[in-house]
Amino acid sequence: MIRVLIERHIAETLETAYEERARKVLQRAVNTPGFISGETLVDSHDPNHRITLANWRSEADWDRWYHSPDRKELMAELAPMMDRDEMITVLEQSAMP
Repeated sequence: MIRVLIERHIAETLETAYEERARKVLQRAVNTPGFISGETLVDSHDPNHRITLANWRSEADWDRWYHSPDRKELMAELAPMMDRDEMITVLEQSAMP
């Protein structure tokens, strides 16, 4: 299993529109093979900073979703509402105990 950390920063006044579209992205991801679970958090010091932590069966599953036409179409709607580029970090469990 891998975890994918997705950070987005929403432009001022676009929070409601962003939330509606971000929900659609998550709903589509949930139905994607390899998706295990996910949660979205709000930075307590910056309410426009959103962090999504998603669990995927494998990096290959994540890559398929990330490069899919479906995600690209959804992100084309979401990207104009962000005032910074999306940051993505793929994480795997450390071999250390």
